[in-house]
Amino acid sequence: MSFLLVQDIHHTYFTKTSATTALSDISLQVEEGEFVSFLGPSGCGKTTLLSIIANLIKPTQGTVILENEAVSTSKNKIGYMLQQDYLFPWKTIEENILLGLKLSKQLNSKTKANALNLLNQIGLSGVEKQLPKQLSGGMRQRVALVRTLTTEPKLLMLDEPFSALDYQIKLKLEDLVSGTLKNYGKTAILVTHDISEAIAMSDRVFLFSPSPGKLHRTFVMPEELRRLSPFEARNHEAFSSIFQTIWKELESLESRKQ
Repeated sequence: MSFLLVQDIHHTYFTKTSATTALSDISLQVEEGEFVSFLGPSGCGKTTLLSIIANLIKPTQGTVILENEAVSTSKNKIGYMLQQDYLFPWKTIEENILLGLKLSKQLNSKTKANALNLLNQIGLSGVEKQLPKQLSGGMRQRVALVRTLTTEPKLLMLDEPFSALDYQIKLKLEDLVSGTLKNYGKTAILVTHDISEAIAMSDRVFLFSPSPGKLHRTFVMPEELRRLSPFEARNHEAFSSIFQTIWKELESLESRKQ
């Protein structure tokens, strides 16, 4: 069985006066160590599906299986990295990265040493006693990544974590995050509006159609791109044609939406 199995997911948001179907008949699977992206027009339910996989929302219908267990029983197996870093401004960087370990009762001398070592590996040695306000946006996102990885989640959820950053910082962080996840053999799902980012970082790209959200098409990235860093992949000769193909599909979906 696949590492992550999403089966027949259907989700409707109910209010006193209305019912809005966000997702319909979503089924997909992700293999261990794979990096996949969810791409699609606004309103296609990407973040809703991410929240269902992370067990933050219970779907109206369907199941999510992670390592042969219902995701509702998968404690500490899922990590989340968001657009905002959500670091506590009054806590030091060290206190922030150890927070997940503390809350999950995994904090000890070994896990603390591992967290500080990862902070060093990711290029942030010497900032342990500083406060978040003393770091740049890109540095804070690196801290958020360390905080997410310290609890050793099996699956990482990346919800547009680079979208608020300057373009140059964004490209550097894509490389850093991609390389770090590969080194640690992590499985990741990225939600993004950026076609280039999805192509450069992913093994597969799931394209969703809106109203309600459905899986429209799956794009498998060629091996020659997957072997490269995201920055290198953007400059590969195969990149442009893949971008154009996905762009046209996305344009078609956007025009249908209107």
